[in-house]
Amino acid sequence: MASDQTLFHYCLLTLYIIALPTWISLYFLQAPYGKHNRPGWGPTISPPLAWFLMESPTLWLTFFLFPSGQHFYNPKSFLLISPFLFHYFNRTVLYPLRLARNTTQTRGFPMSVAFMAFGFNLLNGYLQARWVSHYKDDYENEELFWWRFLAGLLIFVVGMWVNVRADKVLVGLKKQGDGGYKIPRGGLFELVSCPNYFGEIMEWFGWAVMTWSWVGFGFFLYTCANLMPRARATRLWYLEKFKDDYPKDRKAVIPFIY
Repeated sequence: MASDQTLFHYCLLTLYIIALPTWISLYFLQAPYGKHNRPGWGPTISPPLAWFLMESPTLWLTFFLFPSGQHFYNPKSFLLISPFLFHYFNRTVLYPLRLARNTTQTRGFPMSVAFMAFGFNLLNGYLQARWVSHYKDDYENEELFWWRFLAGLLIFVVGMWVNVRADKVLVGLKKQGDGGYKIPRGGLFELVSCPNYFGEIMEWFGWAVMTWSWVGFGFFLYTCANLMPRARATRLWYLEKFKDDYPKDRKAVIPFIY
């Protein structure tokens, strides 16, 4: 037990430590996939396979860890982990299938980037699953648990709807015409360049409220550090590629703010 607590605390500390370097590095250098794809990052694999492999630890590690948690027989722990699993089932299984079915691009996904993402998902999957199944200590506080869970779940569901809808628009655009990029339009795309990232940031803010923990907040913080610089770079990419055709009043990721 003591060794697991030590591992858990060091992993949680790592999650916070890597957030700032991630923000700074991605502000100047974008991970080379999607619109920012470029050579020089080693061997590549197909994007759908990359997404499946690098996101998968959030599923199999959760299922592996949960039975050993002291809250395994508490229905609230299963209820609480469900939104996390639902998101990652979409990201690990459904999104790669949509990507494979609707895109014709031949550019690969760098294995080096997929490996780094796999490592992060091992770290984060362990923290979230272990917290919910074992270390969370306020399940018995009925009123607080349900208020936090329902408020966070509402934010999470809205965010996931925004995320999935935006992903569907972007994947659909990839199969139009010659497979080149086009300006996304409609919905939140009229306000920000990356509503898919905005939706995901909303999701993990909702998760932080649901779990009411440093673990959940750390994940939300890292999500911002990862996605907000990339959204900024994506907005600049659109402006450079489409010039005056791209609406300059669109923010990067958060409507009216950033």
